Amino acid sequence: VQLQASGGGLGQAGGSLRLSCAASRGTFSISVMGWFRQAPGKEREFVAAISWAGGSIYYTDSVKGRFTISRDNAKSTVYLQMDSLKPEDTAVYYCAADSRRQFYSVSYYNSYGMDYWGKGTQVTVSS
Repeated sequence: VQLQASGGGLGQAGGSLRLSCAASRGTFSISVMGWFRQAPGKEREFVAAISWAGGSIYYTDSVKGRFTISRDNAKSTVYLQMDSLKPEDTAVYYCAADSRRQFYSVSYYNSYGMDYWGKGTQVTVSS
């Protein structure tokens, strides 16, 4: 599975950005897709995930009510709509996909991540 993320860039506090991640090669094996982020000097953090079949969704607490994850199965693409941006959202955002047939918890994904990773895309939020 290959993942190609796009849509990062510079945003302003209170503004919006939208990330996209297109999956290719072996997409039939994907059961969950998600987003993680890593800020300078910090560990990688789970942001959001969506199951491919049932649409189950998880968010980390810090983005609930501000970020929205969605998917387009026909395009094998997952999106992360980021609204009400805050400077602390500044990080490199990584798209990820999992082939395990279970939707795990936020804490599990924080600890173990997912099977496949895309290259990160930088999101910088100015105050």
